[in-house]
Amino acid sequence: MFDWTKIDTVLLDMDGTLLDLHYDNYFWMHYLPISFAHQNNLSLDEARERLFADYETVSGTLDWYCFDYWSNKTNIDIRNLKTEVEHKIQWRDDVKPFLEALATTGKKRVLLTNCHPDGLTTKIKVTGLDQYLDTLFSAHQFGYPKEDPKLWQALIEHHPFDPERTLFIDDNETVLDQANKFGIKYLLGINNPDSKQASKEFTHFPSIDDYHHFTKELLG
Repeated sequence: MFDWTKIDTVLLDMDGTLLDLHYDNYFWMHYLPISFAHQNNLSLDEARERLFADYETVSGTLDWYCFDYWSNKTNIDIRNLKTEVEHKIQWRDDVKPFLEALATTGKKRVLLTNCHPDGLTTKIKVTGLDQYLDTLFSAHQFGYPKEDPKLWQALIEHHPFDPERTLFIDDNETVLDQANKFGIKYLLGINNPDSKQASKEFTHFPSIDDYHHFTKELLG
C-alpha cells in the first residue's frame, strides 16, 4: 500500500488507532450517563438524551475532549470517574509489533492525540505507551483539535516534519481530511477502532483492519 522508503515520519492517533476505543466509548456512552442519571435523579434514557445533545453541540471542538469542560458541564469529577474504569484501557492487539518495526526501520513515531493531557497520562501509566513512541503530543498543547486546520500549522512549527514524507494514521475521516488539506501525503484510516463494535468504512482514504501486513512489509 505504501512505499516505506518514501516515509520518514509516522504520525499516530491514539484512541482507536493504537489503543482500543472501547474504553472511551464505554465511558462516554454508558458510564458517565449512569453517574449523571444518579446525580440528577433522572432515568438513564433522560440522562443520555441530555448528555448526547451536549456531546453533539461541541463535537469536533477541543471542548469535546476536555475533562475540565465536562466536569463543569456535568458537575461530576471526570478525572476521578475515569479512573473507576481505567481497567478497560488496552492496546489493540496488533500495534506493538508495528511500532517496533517502525523503530527498527528508522521511522519517527509521533503521537498526535486529541485526548486531554490527564487522560494521556493515565493511558501511559496503564499501557506504557510512551516506550513505543519517540514524541507525544496532545492537541490541547496547541489549543486546537485535529479537526481544526490551525492545529496542523501549529504542530509543524513546533515539531518540523516533511508532509511529503509523512504517514498519518487515524480512525476519524474528518481528521484525515484536515491532514490531507494540510498536505500530508500518506493517509490511512482504521476500520475497527472499537473491538466491541462493527467495523466501519472510509470513503476517501485507504483503511485497514490490522497492522500485521505493514509489520511484515517493514521487516521484510
